[in-house]
Amino acid sequence: MDLIGYWKKCVLENYANFSGRARRAELWSFALTNAIAYVLLAILTRVSGIFVVVYIAFALAMLVPSIAVAIRRLHDTGKSGWMLLVGLIPIVGGILLLVWYFTDSTRGTNQYGTSEKYPG
Repeated sequence: MDLIGYWKKCVLENYANFSGRARRAELWSFALTNAIAYVLLAILTRVSGIFVVVYIAFALAMLVPSIAVAIRRLHDTGKSGWMLLVGLIPIVGGILLLVWYFTDSTRGTNQYGTSEKYPG
């Protein structure tokens, strides 16, 4: 799947789906696509202040799918979605989440479903 394909999967198909698993490619493609959109909207905001409304609307619209894909990514590594709250710990929490986000999927089936990457 390509960059936009993963973004559409997160936003259109799994908008508020907090169950199941998400591969690293899904999380990072979604994050990269959002980062590009935020930069473009920030540039447009500098050009014309009216785009502030669009920027805020986009940020609010992406809040739920961002949390959902992060939770599904944690599920893919065998961790509970509640581990996302570790990110509230200054510095260490963010680093720990990044390590988990970069960790490979657990093989086969775990309590959150079957791995797309390692189905058997």
